[in-house]
Amino acid sequence: MESVTTDFNVGDEFTIFLLPPVTRKAGDWISEHIPVDAQYFGSAVVVEHRFIQPILDGITESGLTWAWR
Repeated sequence: MESVTTDFNVGDEFTIFLLPPVTRKAGDWISEHIPVDAQYFGSAVVVEHRFIQPILDGITESGLTWAWR
């Protein structure tokens, strides 16, 4: 069976979203598109609800993939 890997896992933590990169391309995307003063929890970017959809749209428009976890 083939393993499918997405570039980002998206975790809904009720008051925030966690957006950890899974692939190197995802980490590069974060470096290019997320402000340097963003909040992190481990390797995951912490995202307020009002900002998650534009970020997911940007990820998709860049040709990367994401999945809810």
